[in-house]
Amino acid sequence: MTTYYYTASSLDGFIATPEHSLEWLLKQDIDHEGPMAYAAFEKGVGALAMGASTYEWLLRNQGEEPWPYVQPTWVFTHRELPAPDGADVRFVQDDVRRVHGEMVAAAREQGVWIVGGGELAGQFADADLIDEVWVQYAPVTLGAGAPLLPRALDLELIEVARNRSFLCGRYRVTRA
Repeated sequence: MTTYYYTASSLDGFIATPEHSLEWLLKQDIDHEGPMAYAAFEKGVGALAMGASTYEWLLRNQGEEPWPYVQPTWVFTHRELPAPDGADVRFVQDDVRRVHGEMVAAAREQGVWIVGGGELAGQFADADLIDEVWVQYAPVTLGAGAPLLPRALDLELIEVARNRSFLCGRYRVTRA
């Protein structure tokens, strides 16, 4: 069972602007069926974790579309948030170690995806629960914002690809 942190980043290491906007990302040129793209990655995922800001961004930007995930999703939050109709969304405040066990069980033989944000991924990293980090680097700099992963990790590059304008890297977390 592999736990992934899969995300996009600006070249200067931010996953969102200071206002939590992803508009910079959505206007970039990427082949959604291309190398290391989201569509193929998501097929191997059986459970998701996300922070409240990521969850709220998804709700704001899905419009009238249904919840985009069939996998059970754990949302780490201390706020009351609405649940989408028919979606398996679980709101938690617990330590990531305990919740990770539930996620692994729910994912069965598939992977666990830490969707974001960077601070939540950092909590999983602190608990030594991330196995791989996948980053799609967009050809843009933001100058400030939410950092990609505000923790110190040693990584080994295991795959690299170009997907139109994106430089895509897949890294294995190396452990002492």
